[in-house]
Amino acid sequence: MFEKRSSIIWICLLLCLLMAGCRERMELDEGNAVYYWRTDLRLDSTERAFLKAYHINKVYCRYFDVVMDENGEPMPNATITFSDTLPAGIEIIPTVYITIDCLQKPHKGLAEKLVKRIRQMNETNDISGVREIQIDHDYTARNMKVYYDFLREVRGVWREECGGRLLSTTIRLHQLSMEAPPVDYGALMIYNTGDPQKFTERNPILDQRDVAPYLRHLDDYPLPLATAYPVFSWLRIISGVEIEHTVEASEILQVKRIMEQERKDLSRSVITYHLDKENINRYKPETYEEIYHH
Repeated sequence: MFEKRSSIIWICLLLCLLMAGCRERMELDEGNAVYYWRTDLRLDSTERAFLKAYHINKVYCRYFDVVMDENGEPMPNATITFSDTLPAGIEIIPTVYITIDCLQKPHKGLAEKLVKRIRQMNETNDISGVREIQIDHDYTARNMKVYYDFLREVRGVWREECGGRLLSTTIRLHQLSMEAPPVDYGALMIYNTGDPQKFTERNPILDQRDVAPYLRHLDDYPLPLATAYPVFSWLRIISGVEIEHTVEASEILQVKRIMEQERKDLSRSVITYHLDKENINRYKPETYEEIYHH
């Protein structure tokens, strides 16, 4: 009888621990951010006013792309120049985009080269206090293992040799059904949800009907997530026909509400893509206030 009761107690304790573990998920600090995706860091008065008005405390700044050269080796491309600096108090997060063909197989030393290039760019441009880097890569089930191994190498070099603290990666909606990557958190890209090569009544930048099938994965996804919303326009040419797309403010805000109903902590850290005068002027201030509302 005693042994049976002891077994029941241990089972109850184990269940409690498991349930507690399921509930534990690091929450990101509340904050507003933007992506900066141009090849020269140069801010005009409109962009500076935007950063101040919406209390932007982070800029995910694309430092360079990694593409394949003619010999089938990864190489940096479209490296940013720094003609300007960010306002005081705004954290810069070096972001590197890696094309899909670069990580179809492992490339020895790539992680170390990438991190050292970021460090050298920071030193050359007197950028200090960098504690986080982000990798942007549209991984698939086929190359997921290669990419995740690469991320582990990046994290090791970043922390051990450069004293960095955080590593993040972008997450596409379709990747929510996959195993989570080995990073501190993900930036969930809530844009480019449709097929840009097809004529369709849906906006390929963002349509809530394309978002809906992925909502069921949100609450169970183990990584903390920041959310990135589109404020850009997109010009497509299909069969010689030019089609320009922008996303209505009402669509962005409706998708934001739907996402946060499924997972409340998605309101804590919000990013817009991307910082540009034309994008700023595309929407009313009230729209940005709602996008960045916590």
